Amino acid sequence: MEKGKTMEFEQLIKRINELSRKSKTEGLTPEEKEEQTKLRNEYRAKVVGNLSSQLEGLKIKHPDGTITDVKKKQL
Repeated sequence: MEKGKTMEFEQLIKRINELSRKSKTEGLTPEEKEEQTKLRNEYRAKVVGNLSSQLEGLKIKHPDGTITDVKKKQL
């Protein structure tokens, strides 16, 4: 991840954790619950996107010496 994106990612995690702690101690307002859901979905999308891009660059070398690119399955 790029430096700017890493910082953005860390801030995203920080806010998710703040809302989680507040949820456990005093509860969240409806607006905060909506923000928490939105942030969690954004976090999931970033993690999946990052993992997908890493896997797309992966190559598997089989015992017979052939190499296979890992590609996303078409649904």
